[in-house]
Amino acid sequence: MTSTNCSFCNVEATKILLENEVGIALQDAFPVTEGHTLVIPKRHVASLFNLNADEQAALWQLAAEVRSKLVEEFHPAGFNVGVNDGRAAGQTVMHAHIHVIPRYVGDTAHPKGGIRQIIPKKAKYWEDKT
Repeated sequence: MTSTNCSFCNVEATKILLENEVGIALQDAFPVTEGHTLVIPKRHVASLFNLNADEQAALWQLAAEVRSKLVEEFHPAGFNVGVNDGRAAGQTVMHAHIHVIPRYVGDTAHPKGGIRQIIPKKAKYWEDKT
């Protein structure tokens, strides 16, 4: 970890759930569902696209390990896995990270569209008959 002002660069070891040579995984401080986990590169970069290909691959491998652990522990019915890349996309901590969000039947009334619900006006593409 490298930036002294970054909360993701200064994670207490006791909060780390999994890690590899490139990244760490920890529970989201403001989880949207039970088990919501962040996968964070150890190197301080604002965007995942600032990582080289090997680092990206290692981070996605860690995300897969997190998903497997969450399946065993919480038995979700599905997942949303995503990245907010830049302020316009909703990134609030300018240290790259991947959200691994377990989904459960009934956790929202209408899950259809998944990640498309970020912009609700455009989310219901299946209803557009034009």
